[in-house]
Amino acid sequence: MAFIRTLGLAAAAVIAATGFAVAQSKSITIATEGAYAPWNFTEASGKVVGYEVDLAADLCKRMKVECKVIATDWDGIIPGLNAGKYDAIMAGMTVTEKRKEVIDFSIPYGATPNGFLTTKSSPLAKLPGTGSTYSLVKDADAAKKAIEDMKALLKGKSVGVQVSTTNAAFVEKYFKGVADIREYKTTEQHDLDLAAGRIDATFAAMSYQNDVIKKPENKDFALAGATFTGEVLGIGVGVGLRKTDAALKASFDEAIKGALADGTIKTLSMKWFGFDVTPK
Repeated sequence: MAFIRTLGLAAAAVIAATGFAVAQSKSITIATEGAYAPWNFTEASGKVVGYEVDLAADLCKRMKVECKVIATDWDGIIPGLNAGKYDAIMAGMTVTEKRKEVIDFSIPYGATPNGFLTTKSSPLAKLPGTGSTYSLVKDADAAKKAIEDMKALLKGKSVGVQVSTTNAAFVEKYFKGVADIREYKTTEQHDLDLAAGRIDATFAAMSYQNDVIKKPENKDFALAGATFTGEVLGIGVGVGLRKTDAALKASFDEAIKGALADGTIKTLSMKWFGFDVTPK
């Protein structure tokens, strides 16, 4: 993936020093994308809001540290972390084995299945399996059958995904050579192309897709086909951290456990998503 870079000894030394400083400090900076509603997004005023912004404030209070949330481009968010530009990532980032090669993660604080969004008039609106969710780990055979059942309708169709995401990895793995896969810098960009008829569908987390179809301008959009979890789609969304920041990871883990135990994550889920994204 684009995020995987080899660090020189000098860079590694800087990161190690930064990690030590963060562990000892009373303030941290958290990077988010600011363009992935309702996880995180930027209001017209320029203020970054969303589920993760509220959750970050809660977690930082539990950790007894001051937090600053900043917006940064998705495609550079992991390199920026490893370069010491900020201390953590909360940006709807799914925990995957591939990403764990270059950064560490807290325990998950959110999890939803992923699926297709199309237009009501599209043939893809009839994708089989709508309303069903399959785990690529626990229900591997059923999941792969559901994928095979979709291929006939998806053949030759264009599907938009955000670059360097688990959604892109899923579509590339299971629909390469079937659909025309188009990568976008942001999810907002592929939504605009779907509305304009330049692509036939998008594939993203259902927490995001559900928010998209609530917007009046997207009244002609429709969820379609089965949804999926696990394997290349990861185990849930967690805080991204440098591998050198073990103390900070432990603090986030403890804070997330507290937010799970007292229902804070469920409450924030209902506020921003309208359903519970608590990891199971």
